Amino acid sequence: MTGGAAGVRATARIAARSDGRGGTALPTLEGEGPLALRRTRGSGAEARVMLVGAMSGPLGGDHFTVEAAAAEGAALHIGSAAATIALPGQAKGEARYDVRLTVAAGAELRWLPEQLISANGSDLYVTTHVDLVPGARLVLREEQVLGRAHEEPGRLTSRLTVRLRGRPFLDQELCCGPGASGGWDGPAVLAGHRAVGQLLVVRPEFAEALPSPQLLGECAALTPLAGPGVLVTALAPNALRLRRTLDEALRTLDGRV
Repeated sequence: MTGGAAGVRATARIAARSDGRGGTALPTLEGEGPLALRRTRGSGAEARVMLVGAMSGPLGGDHFTVEAAAAEGAALHIGSAAATIALPGQAKGEARYDVRLTVAAGAELRWLPEQLISANGSDLYVTTHVDLVPGARLVLREEQVLGRAHEEPGRLTSRLTVRLRGRPFLDQELCCGPGASGGWDGPAVLAGHRAVGQLLVVRPEFAEALPSPQLLGECAALTPLAGPGVLVTALAPNALRLRRTLDEALRTLDGRV
């Protein structure tokens, strides 16, 4: 980890592989500064890791990176102990939070952190880049809350890029808050809502039978992608309603409803 007038630089690295006995080993579990990693009790073959915020942030000028890779036969679940709050800092310029995920054939990675909250005065650019190969399984959830209670949001830009077999599978970006263009708060985008989220599910069996497109309530929709995956997008007035919608969508995809 490094720090200074330009902000804090910190990286967390996770590598998962089969332990040869029906479970998942974690040969790499390294966190720095504000990105502490803790292995917690998993279920079955799954290894579960929690991101624990050891410091405030990201603040202005900070640059955090999380890198996680699941090798063949591994099952890795990554969550976080609490919401991440983007805050203004003494350093000028935007903060960055980069997530890099790699999933091999026959591996499963579940990226299910708590919400990202854009506090007033903050400026955060988030990127999530996923590399998949055929036969990989992925569950990825992103939830963003614009402002704390009764607070105007900061500026938040979020980009999700997924590549399958080295080719583009999904690439989208959303920018909200002061200075954002494109009518982000208008009826064609957030329509006044303050919580926005998405759930991406990639499974090999979807190559043969994709779920049909459908509405999931008034402000959520399931969209099949051009490949073995589906994307659920949702809007809600608050974080609790958003989580309920995305959890219900995942239960539907898992066949438990």
